[in-house]
Amino acid sequence: MSGHYDVLETRDAEARETALMAALPGQVAHAKSATDHYAEVLAAVDPHAVTSRAALAKLPVTRKSSVPAMQKARPPFGGLLPRHARLVRIFQSPGPIYEPETDQADFWGYGRGFYAAGFREGDLIHNTFAYHLTPAGRMVESGARAVGCPVIPAGTGNTEQQLKVIADLRPSGYCGTPSFLKILLERARETGADTSSLEHASVGGEALPPALRKVLGELGMKTVLQGYATAELGLIAYESPALEGMIVNENIVVEILHPATGDPVTAGEVGEVVVTLLKPDYPLLRFATGDLSAVLPGTSPCGRTNMRLRGWMGRADQTTKVKGMFVMPTMIAEIQRRHPEILKARLVVTTVDNLDAMTLRCEVAPGTAGIEHRIGDSLQSVCKLRGKIELVAPGSLPNDFKAIEDARKYD
Repeated sequence: MSGHYDVLETRDAEARETALMAALPGQVAHAKSATDHYAEVLAAVDPHAVTSRAALAKLPVTRKSSVPAMQKARPPFGGLLPRHARLVRIFQSPGPIYEPETDQADFWGYGRGFYAAGFREGDLIHNTFAYHLTPAGRMVESGARAVGCPVIPAGTGNTEQQLKVIADLRPSGYCGTPSFLKILLERARETGADTSSLEHASVGGEALPPALRKVLGELGMKTVLQGYATAELGLIAYESPALEGMIVNENIVVEILHPATGDPVTAGEVGEVVVTLLKPDYPLLRFATGDLSAVLPGTSPCGRTNMRLRGWMGRADQTTKVKGMFVMPTMIAEIQRRHPEILKARLVVTTVDNLDAMTLRCEVAPGTAGIEHRIGDSLQSVCKLRGKIELVAPGSLPNDFKAIEDARKYD
């Protein structure tokens, strides 16, 4: 079928659910026998009894936010990776969290989202996700290989050089954050660089509000579709050309849980995305992402029959993503530690001209001045992102214990 990656996408929804539930006992048994973490937390669990969503819901949740501590206790992967996994790479995500990649083809399951975005065998893809330590570049590259697409490993930054490469090699596809795609296309218009070959984009790492999607279309893109992925779980869901929600990837089980109670939410209610991977290389069970979303009713008009999510709807905690990078309250605390002059700090994330922007507001004692540059250097060093520094008087910031305020609007 030219319109779909394979027949799994269009199978009867009941048949899919039956297959997922049939695979659960074996995966739970494998996780329990092959990993130290699940051997411990599932010690009293009979894997063969886990044959339904209700039974799965009785298993303990493993939280992404707990992984750094788990990895310190059991380096390097916190006991989550099977003992005999065939490693090929190790990455580091903010936290820090060390992420494995095994020799499994399309380890992160990105091929399906690539196909939905319009990429076909032989299409040349310009990949601007980072290749340095973080797994994003490799994640999408493995998906491109699954579809049969060669990749330009462009990575981040170097706008002028990237425009030269695009003009010379004429890729038809783009992968990266939508904000950087906007930067590239706008800069091309200013300089006369030829980016006319770019037609399709698979974007992620940050929100894609309707206004930004519209701008990218006006700048020449035919399709710009989102993928929702994490470094641990790979591609969780992806948009199709129907643009009606994000379709859950095959061979995973998604639950939407109340962030405070851990109970399943009612249909359509916003809750935390919790994922169970049905693959032996990294058998994560009930892995809580910290991301918020909700289930859309019905199926997609594109013919894919899997569950649909409304997309990324924020975080269950204060952690947020800025320009594709996680920013955590612990990072703001580290900046305060480096600068005793800061009495209190609050990072405010906004959108300026459809691009993410950060302002670190710092309460300082009267008479304190001239430290903005040093604090700005620390902000960039700790968060790997530039931001504005604003010094304010003591008592100016809200007394709500928030270290990060996400003030972005996505309408």
